[in-house]
Amino acid sequence: MKKLLMICGLLFSVVTFAQAQQGGGDRKMLSPEERAQKSAEQLTKKLNLSEDQKAKVTAIFLDQAATMKKAREEGKGDRDAMMAKMKAVNEENDVKINALLNDDQKKAFADWKTERAENMKKRMSGKGPAGAGGQ
Repeated sequence: MKKLLMICGLLFSVVTFAQAQQGGGDRKMLSPEERAQKSAEQLTKKLNLSEDQKAKVTAIFLDQAATMKKAREEGKGDRDAMMAKMKAVNEENDVKINALLNDDQKKAFADWKTERAENMKKRMSGKGPAGAGGQ
């Protein structure tokens, strides 16, 4: 009986471990439109954007998605050039978004960018914001 329980426990552990390694598998790639909408929603919540601001920010994110896709296609094999292009696009979009914001929103936007940068550093070092991505 003990051997049977040990075997069942071991089997359960192996299945659980294998499932954890797959990461759930429910994540899907979002389309550029979905990513733009999601980013605009996040900013709307963080910065209390008006409907007009939200529409303009969504358009900026859509344009960014198209530019990023083009940069990825053009930068095949030259990762450094692609990353430089993407960084420039991000900085340009930050300027465009800042132009739409009032003073309070600009401060909140700067705080949000700082928070995102810190979270990215944590994920890159394996200490994700919710323990995600650790090894």
